[in-house]
Amino acid sequence: MSQKSYNQTPTLYLIPTPIGNLDDMTYRAVKILNEVDVIFSEDTRVTKELLHHFNIQKKCIASHDHNEATNKEKLLSYLEAGNNVGLVSDRGTPVISDPGEVLARTAISAGYNVVGLPGATALIPALITSGIETNHFMFYGFLDHKEGKRKKELEELKDFRYTLIFYEAPHRIEKTLKNMLDIFGNRKVSLSREISKKYEEIYRGTLTDILKEIPGAKGEMVLVVEGNKDEQTFDHLTITEHVNLYIKEGKTSKEAIKLVAQDRHLPKSEVYNAYHIERS
Repeated sequence: MSQKSYNQTPTLYLIPTPIGNLDDMTYRAVKILNEVDVIFSEDTRVTKELLHHFNIQKKCIASHDHNEATNKEKLLSYLEAGNNVGLVSDRGTPVISDPGEVLARTAISAGYNVVGLPGATALIPALITSGIETNHFMFYGFLDHKEGKRKKELEELKDFRYTLIFYEAPHRIEKTLKNMLDIFGNRKVSLSREISKKYEEIYRGTLTDILKEIPGAKGEMVLVVEGNKDEQTFDHLTITEHVNLYIKEGKTSKEAIKLVAQDRHLPKSEVYNAYHIERS
C-alpha cells in the first residue's frame, strides 16, 4: 500500500548526522531537528553536543541497541499524540549499521509516516574514492566479531562477483584483512579511515600491500573489496543449484534462469524446465 510521505500527519524522521566534520550537516537536517517535538538518540550526550552546536534545544530520549525494543510503545505514544519524532544515531545515517530499524518498523506497521533524510554515511565516500568498480556493489556492514563466524561469512561471500563494502573496528582490522587474504586471495582493496575528519586517510592496493601499512592505524574504518574476478565454471552445480546461486545474490528466479541460460549456453526454456522439475 502506498503512502504519501508529506501529508501533514505525525512522522518519524530518520536524520543523518555528521560522521566527523560538522560542516556535513545539511540545512534540512538542522531544520527538521528544530521542528520535531522529541528526538530519540543513540547517545543523548553526543546528540546534545550536536544540538548545542546548532543552537537547538529539544528533549532527547536514549534509544540504542539495548533498549530500542522497549522504546516502541514510547515512540507510538508520541506519534499517537500528534507529535513528530526525530531519530538520530551518534554519527551517520540511522539504521545503517546503527540503531533505528526497530523503531522505523514499529512506526511503519502502525501506519505512520517514516521519512529518511539524505545525508552523511561512510560507505559512499569510501566507495567512490576506492578506485574499485562502483557500478554494482553490496554493502555488508560489520562482519562477526568472532573469528570463526567471521571466516564463515567470508566463505559465503568469496564467490560474489561485485564490489563488497564492510565496516570494521580498528582493533580487529588486521585479523579481518588476514582472514580475507586467506579466503578471498590477494584482491584489490581500499581502506578508508577517519572519513571527513582532519586525519582522513585512504590505503589502496592489494590485501598484502595494506597489511604492511595498517598496523597501528586507528579510527573508524571502511573496507572496499574487489569482487571475485576469477573465471567461473558451474559444471559442479546442478541447474537448480546454479539458479539458487543467483537467487542468493538477490536476483529473482526469472532473472536467475536467464543468467544460467547465458552461463551454460542453453535455451531459457530448457533451464526453466530443468529448474522446476528438480524442485518438484
